Amino acid sequence: MTETPDLDPEDRKIVTLARSVRARNGVPEGAAVRDETGRTYAAGSVALDSLKLSALRTAVAMAVASGATSLEAAAVVTDAESASDEDRAAVRDLGGADTPVLVAGPDGTVRETVTAG
Repeated sequence: MTETPDLDPEDRKIVTLARSVRARNGVPEGAAVRDETGRTYAAGSVALDSLKLSALRTAVAMAVASGATSLEAAAVVTDAESASDEDRAAVRDLGGADTPVLVAGPDGTVRETVTAG
């Protein structure tokens, strides 16, 4: 994995989890979020005939379904240049406008950090 040297260890962990889900499941995106207690939730994109969710929206849904009330950070590993408006909105709904969203390439290098706002 290509490291982003100035990345906080907890943020590096969610990038690594997101990258692992993407590789293990063979999906276009992997994502992970960290809730207010430090628990992490990792997910891949979902592409069923009746349900389509990005990896980041799936990870947020998993956090909510597990009782999380807020998010500290989110990460998505993708070929896309940035996190979509819809993905950032899901993070914002649970974590607030200032929640950081790390966008990493398939090699794990963080290309940008944006806020959910």
